[in-house]
Amino acid sequence: MKKDIKIPVVENVYMAVMQEWNDDFMEKTWYAYLINDSDDKLETVIVVSNATGVIDGEERKTSMMRHAFMEVPANSAVKVELLEETVLQLHNSFMVTFFKNNMLFDKNYVFIAGTINEEDTVELPVIAKDGILVK
Repeated sequence: MKKDIKIPVVENVYMAVMQEWNDDFMEKTWYAYLINDSDDKLETVIVVSNATGVIDGEERKTSMMRHAFMEVPANSAVKVELLEETVLQLHNSFMVTFFKNNMLFDKNYVFIAGTINEEDTVELPVIAKDGILVK
């Protein structure tokens, strides 16, 4: 029965973006991070990302990117991907699936178009640097 199905709530796991110096581009670029601010490790982590939205009246959509991590230790963060400047104008979505204590968790994190900018940064948990956080 439906009442017997328990869907666990994701807590203390976040997506964040922050700027870092990129030697290849010789400028600061935005990178997405998965933050595990819990006391338990995350196992078999899969992050699927894409961006969608409208630019100049035209519907835009990026291809899906898939990232896998065998483990994300407790109270740590992993770099997921580079966010190119053009995708910052779109809604950036990160679907995160992982096991924690032998239970499957799943959550979708969305950075709304235009919210990734230097003026709105806050101090990120675990990383202790400024960035944009989605809970």
